[in-house]
Amino acid sequence: MNAALGLLDRDRILAGLTDAARAGLSRLEVYSVLDSTNSYLLSRIDEDWPSGAVCLAEQQQAGRGRQGRSWLSPFAAGLAGSLLWRFPVSAAALSGLSLATGIAVARALRQIGVAEVGLKWPNDVGWRGRKLGGILLESGGQAGAFFVVAGVGLNVALPKAEATAIDQPWVDLAEILGAGRVSRNHLAALLISELIETFFRFQHSGFASLAAEWANFDQVAGRQVRLNLPNATVIGIARGVDATGALLLETAEGRITPYIGGEISLRIEP
Repeated sequence: MNAALGLLDRDRILAGLTDAARAGLSRLEVYSVLDSTNSYLLSRIDEDWPSGAVCLAEQQQAGRGRQGRSWLSPFAAGLAGSLLWRFPVSAAALSGLSLATGIAVARALRQIGVAEVGLKWPNDVGWRGRKLGGILLESGGQAGAFFVVAGVGLNVALPKAEATAIDQPWVDLAEILGAGRVSRNHLAALLISELIETFFRFQHSGFASLAAEWANFDQVAGRQVRLNLPNATVIGIARGVDATGALLLETAEGRITPYIGGEISLRIEP
């Protein structure tokens, strides 16, 4: 049954990790069903689980996206997982971590042949303008003892009947690469490896060392976008990101203003 359904296999995933990721992984747990992999790791924060704890689930019954949205997660049809990381810094030092997470996801997808993978600031993973995956970072703590749980959801082979609940253009890896061409265990190993190595790099040098790489995946640079802020809406031309991960927006007056993520949503204008 395992082979037929291509279920996640902890041993196969561990075997596929890079040496650096294996050294940084503190634990790997794989479940059939959870409410949410993010919620599971968040509930373990007070148990002093260290950095590098990873949780994967075949199905999430209450998967979450940004700004309270739900994330569709049918059984064995996607890849849903979360990574716990503890930072000995303040929250302000973690600016751009969501973008760094996106870069790690995009790298993993390129390794399995998704040549046109793109990132929409601050955390959507796309392909030819359609949503392939999403990222949700949840955090807490205090200066010197801050934690982040980074959740990633990717569409692998979504059943069409269930996918009718998705309210935006979407795509899965089965369509991009062909049905049956994606090993979720291989993809999980690549994703975990990229995440752990990227988080180590971020912890050492922040987003500044990754900002140039963001441009390789940026889906919105040079396009007119609408930013929906908590109390206002701003329209302008996206001009990439700065060393903190802030979106640079050029207004009609020609002024360029940086905007940090959080409760900002971005829409590409027609």
